[in-house]
Amino acid sequence: MQKVFVLDTNVLLHDPRAIFKFDEHEVVLPIYVIEEVDHFKRDMNELGRNARMLSRFIDELREEAKENLQGGVALPSGGWLRVAVPSDVLAEKNGRSADHKILEAALRERDMNPGRSTVFVTMDSNLRIRADALGLQAESYEGGRVVSDTLYTGFVTLRAPGELVDQLGKRQPVPLAELTYEDVYPNACVVLTDQGNHKHTALGRVDAHADQLIPLRVPREGSWGVKPRNLEQSFAMDLLLDDKVQLITLVGRAGTGKTLLAVAAGLRKVVFEGVHARLLVSRPIFPLGRDVGYLPGTIEEKLNPWMQPIFDNLEYIFTTGGGRLDAGRSYEELVAAGTIHVEPLTYIRGRTLPNQFLIVDEAQNLTPHEVKTIITRCGTDTKIVLTGDPDQIDNPYVDAQSNGLTTVAERFKAERIAGHVTLSKGERSELAERATELL
Repeated sequence: MQKVFVLDTNVLLHDPRAIFKFDEHEVVLPIYVIEEVDHFKRDMNELGRNARMLSRFIDELREEAKENLQGGVALPSGGWLRVAVPSDVLAEKNGRSADHKILEAALRERDMNPGRSTVFVTMDSNLRIRADALGLQAESYEGGRVVSDTLYTGFVTLRAPGELVDQLGKRQPVPLAELTYEDVYPNACVVLTDQGNHKHTALGRVDAHADQLIPLRVPREGSWGVKPRNLEQSFAMDLLLDDKVQLITLVGRAGTGKTLLAVAAGLRKVVFEGVHARLLVSRPIFPLGRDVGYLPGTIEEKLNPWMQPIFDNLEYIFTTGGGRLDAGRSYEELVAAGTIHVEPLTYIRGRTLPNQFLIVDEAQNLTPHEVKTIITRCGTDTKIVLTGDPDQIDNPYVDAQSNGLTTVAERFKAERIAGHVTLSKGERSELAERATELL
């Protein structure tokens, strides 16, 4: 039976295509939702873009159908789109909040359709609670969201005969046809375990181009003096140093080494091997806690506090990490020469970035559209690495399930040019690890 889905404003600002994603069912937009969306249409950010896109979608549907939106227009999915307008809308006073009016409209739809199931869809948890208390079925919008509990980790454990484990341990590839496995994606990292002795293991990675399991290729000296300290970091380093893998997502909590490994690998590929012309490191500008307001100085001086975490990693690599150049130069000289470039993501739209090792730090604060914008900037021979922690999001318009980092990790997991690793073991310090666990 056809259902009635009443959408809240936040659903449409998150995904303007949501109106097309309810199959054959009826989608209802209270007039107050249209009014709220109108407040955002002039904003020069993601919300403004989504507001303008939604307005275009609805206007195109109206013109094609040549029907009144209050009566409803047909959707390509076979469903129906209608704008709910109460009879007293023009006489209403502004004493009630928009949330209250939208909730009232959803309740009115339920009462008008006693023979059909009416569902109120909102990403506001408090509004869902209020709707439930009033006897109205309420759900969160799941379109394009990733279930964090089942997020692809990037590595699996496979059991095999001991001779195949020995073969991989001797750094010889193992054909995938000789292994029994299910749902192993391209570039998946593998712990190959002896069927008869679980302590007998070897590490490898799926080479999707050759349909075989290849041994990890992590240099003993690491990258620029930075060596992997655990299994997950070894997997990540192997992916970072493979030129055939053009997109890598590294997900993990604070202190797991995501950014450090990426920067160290980038330095090796740019300075030592010359695979890429430049190491470009970027991150979105979101403050932790209350912002300090406007900053004085030149553009470089204004941005320095936001980019300081990147410089901290470079400082560690060139000092504690033992990665100083033979000539004794510091990373500042590579920055001055343009070999290393650190900048915010604000200025990336419209650019083309060829032959670069691009690292986007704190990518969990980006929306899927913003990440799409960044990835589509990548030109020929560019490798892009997205790092972040979905549990530390400062952007109020995304969460652990709807941010760009986890979205890319999930949607690219079956692609031959992409790889992913979830890091869980902290290596920054014992104090940092305990703080992550206890606080």
